[in-house]
Amino acid sequence: MNRQDAKGAKLVKEPGSRLDELARQVVDAAYCVHRALGPGLLESAYETCMEIEFRRRSIPFNRQLALGIEYEGERIETAFRLDFLIEERLVLELKAVERLLPIHEAQLLTYLKLARLNLGLLINFNVPLVRDGIRRIVLT
Repeated sequence: MNRQDAKGAKLVKEPGSRLDELARQVVDAAYCVHRALGPGLLESAYETCMEIEFRRRSIPFNRQLALGIEYEGERIETAFRLDFLIEERLVLELKAVERLLPIHEAQLLTYLKLARLNLGLLINFNVPLVRDGIRRIVLT
């Protein structure tokens, strides 16, 4: 499915329905974790609880997955770490910050480019309502 951006210019290829459903399951897991814990904890606490939710829901994932880069012909295997790679298709980056900043979105975009994937979720748990802390990023 293609859509125009807010300015009506650039066409974006949206992920397929299976990937959208997977993203919904991840967001639902985040709602459950946030409902149980609320805001104010360290990112690592939310990450551990998300892992539990994924296991309970039988959602395949890798946690703290090393993502390498190449520089000047040399491979750097642990240049970045993804918080989660869900079903080898969806990047999930968690935050527990006062507010999401453009650098957080840039980080997720970089991960998507390096992993050659097109859908990522950025979730900030340090908000009163978790829905206000969710950003869906589609790489074109």
